[in-house]
Amino acid sequence: MKVLLKNAKVFNPGTSYHGKRFDIQINKGKIEKIAKGLSPDGYREIKSKNLCVSPGWLDLGAQVFDPGFEHREDIQSLSKAAAKGGFTALAPFPNTQPVLDNKSGVQYLINRSKEEMVDFYPLGAITAGCGGMEITEMYDMREAGAIAFSDGKASIQHSGVLLRALQYVKAFDGVIINKPQDETLSAKGQMHEGSISTVLGMKGIPDVAEVIQVQRDISILEYAESRLHLAHLSAKDSISLVKKAKKQGLKVTASTPVMNLFYEDTDLETFETNLKVSPPLRNKKDQKALKKGLAEGIIDFIASNHTPLEPELKDLEFPYAKPGAVTLEFTFALANTATQDFLSTEELVDKFVSGARKVLNLPIPIIEEGSLANLTVFDPDVFWTADSKDIVSKSKNSPMPGLELQGKVLGIINKGKTNL
Repeated sequence: MKVLLKNAKVFNPGTSYHGKRFDIQINKGKIEKIAKGLSPDGYREIKSKNLCVSPGWLDLGAQVFDPGFEHREDIQSLSKAAAKGGFTALAPFPNTQPVLDNKSGVQYLINRSKEEMVDFYPLGAITAGCGGMEITEMYDMREAGAIAFSDGKASIQHSGVLLRALQYVKAFDGVIINKPQDETLSAKGQMHEGSISTVLGMKGIPDVAEVIQVQRDISILEYAESRLHLAHLSAKDSISLVKKAKKQGLKVTASTPVMNLFYEDTDLETFETNLKVSPPLRNKKDQKALKKGLAEGIIDFIASNHTPLEPELKDLEFPYAKPGAVTLEFTFALANTATQDFLSTEELVDKFVSGARKVLNLPIPIIEEGSLANLTVFDPDVFWTADSKDIVSKSKNSPMPGLELQGKVLGIINKGKTNL
């Protein structure tokens, strides 16, 4: 593999190359030379009007259904989808079947993914079977390679379980990841509770179902003096609570799903089941608060919330369809299009490069001569129309085909491989 990135703008704060344009030679998986006016002889030249390069991006919370439901997505197809979307690393939720709740599950993911272009970082389940009651052997999973702990799609309802989990991981400075949602308040809800749900005659999911658990989680975190990440926040009041907690010095971080930045509840007037997601698409005020939270650093990164599902679970009347959408391939373009007025390209890229890595205590790749190439190559200015052919996931439950988007990923280079 001999690749030349021609006149690429480098996004890598802390290096002398940051914010400047260079030619970058990659040979046998290493950055061979960074300079201006390099000859393309013997190298495959990559060009674009506004070619940009950054350290590879990491997504936290994409759903892999391997083992158990490989017909939806397996490790290999998830890796391809991630690479298509510009991600060189994934920390997938543990909601497989069986659940990744022991060291054997951690080793399975590590062993099955080691030949893939994308790096996989296992998240171990907090409770057995993600059932929310019995704490797992998190220390054993950590020793096997788990980098953090979460029940993923299953929000922890039991306050005592969350407290014990937060106390457990303090011994090794671990982090607990929870998706806040009070199931007693959101049960059987179909979409965001508001004027649109009323007009459509749909049972709503009130934002208080999220907010009340965010408040609970932060209060327990303060008591436990541990580390907590609040995943997939969608409500305005949730952002206010996180902002206050950060000002208090609590070790809390937060993320939001990309679809909540691009779509809102009014988009559900057509009953498009691929827009039925969890957390639900909320109103414009919530969406504006999410964007402002990103700009102010209250929200640490943007998550794909990639949830592939088979047609039998999506091609139904809206109330019967299961929530979830395929998003990895379009995450950057959606985020770039949605945040034009709130974030610079540099700020947006940093959310993808370092946001999740800082939460997970992972090193941030460096762009320098002699280092292994762990790179995402993109053009933030390209306008393009999403197509069903852009979906490389096994499942196709995505509302994106047909959308006009700005910003396109050209490919990645990682582990001596590339899809450029």
